[in-house]
Amino acid sequence: MPHIDVELEKLKTKLLEMWDLVEYQLQSGREAVLNADQELARQIIKRDLKVNRFDVKIDRMCENFFALFTPVAVDLRLVLAVLKINANLERTGDTAEGIARFAKKLDVPVSSELLELTNLLPMYDEALSMFADCRVAFKNNDPVLAKSVIKRDKTLNKIYRKSDGIATRYMAENPDRISEALAILSIIKKLERVGDQVTNIAEEVIFYREAKVVKHRQDKKRKKGE
Repeated sequence: MPHIDVELEKLKTKLLEMWDLVEYQLQSGREAVLNADQELARQIIKRDLKVNRFDVKIDRMCENFFALFTPVAVDLRLVLAVLKINANLERTGDTAEGIARFAKKLDVPVSSELLELTNLLPMYDEALSMFADCRVAFKNNDPVLAKSVIKRDKTLNKIYRKSDGIATRYMAENPDRISEALAILSIIKKLERVGDQVTNIAEEVIFYREAKVVKHRQDKKRKKGE
């Protein structure tokens, strides 16, 4: 295998290792919220340092790659995509850490009524599923799967848009659980951000494989619909 291909494979492998760690952080965050597991929340917060170390390592690997080779065409697009995906994974890791910080403040598990009203769990599961499918799209060089992941962000946005009104009514009816409702509202907002970050990553997979810039197309579609 040519040297350049060996180095590209190393880059992809390191990025997938980071992907796995961030996915574990998100999954652990779900468990910490559901069970009000403060110890697990503390572990998630501590592990974010490891995510940051991956971020720095991958950045340096990309810089070294540019210094050693002069990539063109699909090789160049791959390294550029790795740089941007790396940045989005680091932000998703920060989001998981943020969710853990809210979980750390929970004294008891969130009420089942509030979970059902806000659709927090279906939203969390869809965000995790999108994150995992986007990894498959990158690993298998599959822009079709990446496009399908982008479309699914609508589900997260829909739950997010409804959450304000639902939480407000819940707090009015349950004034003793205002802090809990506010924490859930904040977690929903963070999951909406996970959807945006996964969308950004999926766009980079499409750019890398098809040389098409699809960034901001969703924004244009939304504006036309307004």
